[in-house]
Amino acid sequence: MGAMELEEKTVQIRDDFDPDKILASGQCFRPRKQAEGWYRFVSGRQLLYLRPLRSGTYTVRCESGAWETFWHGYFDLGRSYAALRGKLDSRNDFLQRAMEYGRGIRVLRQDEWEMLVSFIISQRKSIPAIRRAVELLSERFGERLGSDGEGPVYAFPTAEALCCAGEQALQECGLGYRTRYVLHAAQQAAEGTLDLKKLASMPDEALFARLMELDGVGKKVANCVCLFGYGRVGRVPVDVWIERLIRDEFAGQDPFPQFGPEAGIVQQYLFFYKRSVG
Repeated sequence: MGAMELEEKTVQIRDDFDPDKILASGQCFRPRKQAEGWYRFVSGRQLLYLRPLRSGTYTVRCESGAWETFWHGYFDLGRSYAALRGKLDSRNDFLQRAMEYGRGIRVLRQDEWEMLVSFIISQRKSIPAIRRAVELLSERFGERLGSDGEGPVYAFPTAEALCCAGEQALQECGLGYRTRYVLHAAQQAAEGTLDLKKLASMPDEALFARLMELDGVGKKVANCVCLFGYGRVGRVPVDVWIERLIRDEFAGQDPFPQFGPEAGIVQQYLFFYKRSVG
């Protein structure tokens, strides 16, 4: 297929929004900062270039109509994070510092398939290593969407493409022991026994339980897919940073149940702060 045609326009974002913090927040592995203040986001077959102009004003380049129909939801722009911070501000000093430090983070609504594979790969890997593996998969097996000053841009590969690639080729992308988990998920998705789009209609606990049935998917990975792939912002992935945070800042008592349906957003503020400042 030919390169997609991108339309340039100016948009307003009247809420917390900081692309640098979003890129550093550990939830996404393909967005990147480019020259001259541009940021590039890829999700599914959608491609976005975004550049801040002044407070709350941005230039964007994407397919015609995609800012409203796709990227608005991707950035969770229907929710006021400023209002959420104001509501939670006085509950805990550490939380207050974390929310101020992380102001501008948003929980992205990313592609379910990409999130499943990415977080299977993420186990016992550093964020730079995850990024390299995900980008290699895209370059070698994904559809070319276009090109920019950094070279060709590729979509994340489909389940069918990963099945065709085979075990050895996936190993060469740095997947290691996770290769068989990714292949098994790809085979199920390609055959239709795993329909990630249909899972979106499930309640949170049923979705979590179905994801846990997949090889190589434990609680943390399942919660990451729920949160970042399905927008279930009440889900809280617990990794080593969150375990340390619960131990060090909350005397070993899990603080997240008190935040109810927005606990996953709070988790992002706390994770980003703890990982950044220790």
